[in-house]
Amino acid sequence: MKMILAVVQADDATAVVQAINQAGYRATRIATEGGWLRHENVTLLIGVEGSEVNRVLEILRRTSQRRTTYINVTAEVTGMFSMQPIEVEVGGATVFVLDVERFERLV
Repeated sequence: MKMILAVVQADDATAVVQAINQAGYRATRIATEGGWLRHENVTLLIGVEGSEVNRVLEILRRTSQRRTTYINVTAEVTGMFSMQPIEVEVGGATVFVLDVERFERLV
């Protein structure tokens, strides 16, 4: 058994969860926030058999889009003040695949 922890941008989360559910997997959705850009993210917890990991990763690749956006830089981020927004790339997914020692569904 594996636990996939996937951090995706909030803009992509609904499409990602729908695709995961349509493929027959369950996901727990937790609202999170990125550290550097302070953008809203969603962390998904997805439990799967080891043989299913690549299938879920493919769904994440297909539904988690990278995009370019502009942010206003503050002294807190760079140590200096800038009036011009800077271009940054956001989106995609950061994924951790962990071994699960034990799994139980309590009802």
